[in-house]
Amino acid sequence: MLTERKQQLMLVINPTAGKNRARDNLFMLINYFFTHNYHVTVFPTQAKGDACNFVAEYASAYDALVCVGGDGTLNEVVTGLMMCEPNHRPRLGYIPGGSTNDFANTLGISSDMQTAAQEFCTGEPFCCDIGRFNGRYFTYVAAFGLFTEVSYETPQPLKNTLGHAAYILEGAKSLASIKSYHLKIICDGEETEGNFIYGQCSNSTSIGGILNIGRTGVQLNDGLFEVILIHMPENLLVLNEIIGSLMTQNLENSDHIFFRRAQSVTVVAEDPLPWTLDGEAGGSFCYSQAEIIPGAVTFNLVPQQPAVLPQPEEQTKKE
Repeated sequence: MLTERKQQLMLVINPTAGKNRARDNLFMLINYFFTHNYHVTVFPTQAKGDACNFVAEYASAYDALVCVGGDGTLNEVVTGLMMCEPNHRPRLGYIPGGSTNDFANTLGISSDMQTAAQEFCTGEPFCCDIGRFNGRYFTYVAAFGLFTEVSYETPQPLKNTLGHAAYILEGAKSLASIKSYHLKIICDGEETEGNFIYGQCSNSTSIGGILNIGRTGVQLNDGLFEVILIHMPENLLVLNEIIGSLMTQNLENSDHIFFRRAQSVTVVAEDPLPWTLDGEAGGSFCYSQAEIIPGAVTFNLVPQQPAVLPQPEEQTKKE
């Protein structure tokens, strides 16, 4: 009797993610994948950069790749995949095991590891856009400014009530305590210039626990970034208007928030501007360019969120 060939699965795991939660669930994951027709090879990371190096070197030989860890580990895995030939990139699964897991929330992946493994095994291929910033890849956000310079340890009840960004602005003791940057920004040829306290190029509904923009109609496969720039408030009344816009996600109708969708974004600063990529330090630059790479990575997902998959009529239009 012939048995079905098991698919080869590369399991990249950050053992320390989520206070060792990833490590503690490792055997369960191996067993689950093995009983669902996968032969598993485990690649535990030991240091920063390991996940990227493992994937770049070995992923092309596997049918599937699963990342277990936080958004930082996923960033490395995606970066490694982008170093592989496009037609040799295995489909990707993500089992969130970190503390923030922003992109997993956007993808609709369960925070329960066994459920996330089940979602990978029963999911369907979904081609997701990936960002590139000054030659480096990012999965869901490149950002600068106020909210990137503070800890994400805001008490959860306050996050739920205000949203983290609004909470930070509420906590500003005076306008003088808010740092701004004078920038010239070009979005697909449209130029704007001014003093900004925060900016992002993103492909996600939730950003570092800071902003939730799911109501703006985010699509992860439309070949476009969501670009948000918050102007320096001139007075406390304007500050309150900005807070209100962030809380209601009414970004497109705000006079103080620049909101666009774009394929390419160029930022020119007078002094080196510090950036974060997927929540990690991304360097400081006077000239920065972000571009989106449509459908670069294929995730295996259970379709369930309009923010991820387009409606049928929209898909028909694209075809």
